[in-house]
Amino acid sequence: MQGTVDGFSYGLVTPVAAFLMACLGGALGLRCTTRSLRHRDSFKAGWLVLGATSIGSGIWTMHFIAMMGFSVRQAPIHYDLPITFASLGVAVVMVGIGIFIVGYRGATALTLVTGGTITGLGVATMHYLGMAGMRLQGRIEYDTLTVVFSVVIAVVAATTALWAAVSVHGFLASLGASLVMGVAVSGMHYTAMAAVSVHLHGTERSTGTGDAATSLLLPMLIGPAVFLILAAVVVMFDPLLVMGDPDWQATAARGPHRPGVPAPRHVPSYGEPANWSARTAGRGARRSVARGGHRSQDW
Repeated sequence: MQGTVDGFSYGLVTPVAAFLMACLGGALGLRCTTRSLRHRDSFKAGWLVLGATSIGSGIWTMHFIAMMGFSVRQAPIHYDLPITFASLGVAVVMVGIGIFIVGYRGATALTLVTGGTITGLGVATMHYLGMAGMRLQGRIEYDTLTVVFSVVIAVVAATTALWAAVSVHGFLASLGASLVMGVAVSGMHYTAMAAVSVHLHGTERSTGTGDAATSLLLPMLIGPAVFLILAAVVVMFDPLLVMGDPDWQATAARGPHRPGVPAPRHVPSYGEPANWSARTAGRGARRSVARGGHRSQDW
């Protein structure tokens, strides 16, 4: 018997809420990754971990908020708790691997593609592992081509997000990047759900389709949602993370060097070799000596 699948049992409530959670997790993750790359201090690994956990939790929360609106009219849906929480762990770990690759290996094309591929596969794995934890009186089947398309969307979205983390510096620009990431992740989810078909065992109709799933998912979502709120508080209390470098600091770095005033220390940018500043200073010193020697001959 073919089951009647409804992915929007609560109308637009679940898609909009899922989208907002994906945007929140993406925004926090991108800002934390930017913070670790632009300000290289002893807390680099901590910021990367916070960013990976924020993105993973945001995507996982988005998925199961959207799943609250998923129902099969002829059968109730339940979820296996160990598999459901395992999908959260997979999301955090694989997103973390992708972020750490970019954070420690630099923002080259190879690292962005590698990190984005691993992160995207982690998002897709989280989705389909979460689906594997679904329990109903029937079997779930997938359209192969649509599944492949959803995985491609996840990889492209993850790669774009990592690129935005190392390329987008302004707060408003990062906010826009998080909105794009929310659209991409939500699009991946609903594309993957479009591949689902349910074949029920037997022909007897059951009732109470939505209560079991909702009553189970709501308590599970509290923990990740609280974590995202706390992570947002951490972000708000870090002025460097929210606003970036102060304007006076950027102006001082671009301004001309005055005699007797030490030149501002050069901070390597993304992908710039660590000894670039030393080489630049050496060339400047050699040019200064050459100019000095030329003037002494004129006198």
